[in-house]
Amino acid sequence: MQPLSDLRVLAVTVFLAGPFLSMTLARLGAEVIKIEIPGRGDPVRGNGPFAGPDGIHSEQRTEQHVATRFLKRSQGVKSVTLDLRNPRGRELFLEMARQSDVVLENLAPGSMTRLGLGYPDVAAVNPGVIYASISGYGQTGPYAQQPAHDPQIQGMSGLMDINGEPDGPPTRVGFYIGDLVTPMFASTAILAALREKEKTGRGTYLDVSMMDTLTSLMLMENLEEDMASGIPLRTGNNSRSGPTGQYQASDGAVIITAASDDQWRRLCNAIGMPELIDDERFARYQVRSENAAAARAEVQARIGEMTRAQALECLSAGDVPCGPVRTVPEILADNHFRDRGALRPMRNAAFDGEVDEVVAGFPVLFDGQPLPDVPGAPSLGMHNAEVLAELCGVDARELERLRGDGVI
Repeated sequence: MQPLSDLRVLAVTVFLAGPFLSMTLARLGAEVIKIEIPGRGDPVRGNGPFAGPDGIHSEQRTEQHVATRFLKRSQGVKSVTLDLRNPRGRELFLEMARQSDVVLENLAPGSMTRLGLGYPDVAAVNPGVIYASISGYGQTGPYAQQPAHDPQIQGMSGLMDINGEPDGPPTRVGFYIGDLVTPMFASTAILAALREKEKTGRGTYLDVSMMDTLTSLMLMENLEEDMASGIPLRTGNNSRSGPTGQYQASDGAVIITAASDDQWRRLCNAIGMPELIDDERFARYQVRSENAAAARAEVQARIGEMTRAQALECLSAGDVPCGPVRTVPEILADNHFRDRGALRPMRNAAFDGEVDEVVAGFPVLFDGQPLPDVPGAPSLGMHNAEVLAELCGVDARELERLRGDGVI
């Protein structure tokens, strides 16, 4: 199944947020054409290690060796090099945009406009285009022109303030959550805009902000109510409002959820402490939240007497939501993800082969099946001849001239 196989996407995307959105649409079947700077490409192409037909190396050896970061982030896209500052490069871009359904960019706000390739410029040749701009703070507002990557957004959005141990400093989430969650909202907005276009024929400009995204997610929780109740925002691996959290067994950690009165009863019975159910400190959700530290201490005392396997066995038998706290190697060794297609072999299109590492697949099954594999990430400019001939009528002679003039 390739539900977006009739969609063409033109992407000027770098680093992670834009490329992740491009890759998501490519996995769903869209033709995604990634525009890169001639001779340089996406900045992550220069960040090793590099993977080629002879394995993974810390230094790049040949054109067939592509940075593993790029291989993970750009599966299924086509690479076309184009100098957008060159008048001919701008012409070629607009001709490709005229024949595209979606244009994506995640450069600094205003960059595409200064190149003469902003939404008004593209809409002039393609009124029905869906044009999406991803940036740190959005295209408008007091912070719009400030440079930002995921670490700054985590700090500015307030996310770091609620993450970490109660007596510790604000803590960054351990992966680039802003760069990865924001494209999910962008993809939803793009599909909604395409649906609107079906009804009206009109295109849409989408202004997608990483800070807006993270702040909106964070404020889905009742943080202001918790603060008013004296509940600390930073609770480490525990919940702000009850015994849900991490518990240390004798040989490892488990994570337990007890977010309701019913789950609390099941937890107490499962660990052989039914007397806690009617304890006045824990009898109802609200008082249990006020005495969360005491509730956790009681549960920890019992879990600490067990091995991790014993704890998980008794909790599972009692229908208590639980799981082991696992390491990355443990995750990679779990066949569950391969069976569902959530982990796939990493491919390098430069030599059309697999690399001894995995990439994340699309985490949704369609009619019980994973989406089909997409080609591996391309070498720089790998699709110049194919795309420019098909969309712009560039023949072999002009291709050489464009290459000689530094346009591609």
